[in-house]
Amino acid sequence: MNVNNIINDLSLVNGESKRLDCPSCNRTNTFTVTNNMGTILYNCYSNNCSLSGKKNVKLSSEDIRKSISPTTTENSIPFIKPDCLVKDNKAISIFCKKWDIDPDELGLLYDVKESRVVFPVLESGVMVDASGRSITHRIPKWKRYGKSSLPYSYGNGSVAVVVEDCISAAIVGSDVYVGVAVLGTSLSEEHKRFLSQFSTAIVALDPDALPKTIQFTKELRGYVDTVVAFKLTNDLKYRHPNDIEKLTTLGVKYGININT
Repeated sequence: MNVNNIINDLSLVNGESKRLDCPSCNRTNTFTVTNNMGTILYNCYSNNCSLSGKKNVKLSSEDIRKSISPTTTENSIPFIKPDCLVKDNKAISIFCKKWDIDPDELGLLYDVKESRVVFPVLESGVMVDASGRSITHRIPKWKRYGKSSLPYSYGNGSVAVVVEDCISAAIVGSDVYVGVAVLGTSLSEEHKRFLSQFSTAIVALDPDALPKTIQFTKELRGYVDTVVAFKLTNDLKYRHPNDIEKLTTLGVKYGININT
């Protein structure tokens, strides 16, 4: 098996991905190769296969031109905040008190039409999307308001903690950690590019999603230098003492001063 030959034969242009049978374990459609600005990232999603890595290739002049002057994409369409999303701390006070989160600090909004607590998705300080959690019994429980594929994130650290929902991301976010909520069942290429800015990523999905935690961990290798799978006792939003202690231990291990 020569992975380099396989990658060269694919001739991927910038931003292109292909999935094929793994050349190592031979499982069907588990091997993904992506060209991310001249870095070829490859990974097998099978839990029993360790094939993953990256290599650098030259960008074509066309790729370079497109990266400087990208064409309009769905993510570049301006997000227009719906009129039903307003600032109303009183309406969401019970929800915020339950989870011990600060609506002003998080910039939370209230959907007066559907009774949802709304977490803004920001890019460079600009609201590009939002995710709303019903505080009644409305279905779906979570609603995405725009079409951006960016995750919800909160915090100012160099270590990302990958979680499933906005509440957990808001709770774990701090000056050390950035809580990153994927808002879905899988990691998109946009998620991976977003997470590539961090030195370390800790994948801390809900306890009943351990297979997905392992899968996310494998997928992020090649994008993030250090990726750790974190088996939780309970969802992070519940602040279980064992989970907070283990998170602190991980911080010490990687030389981070944590005051969680």
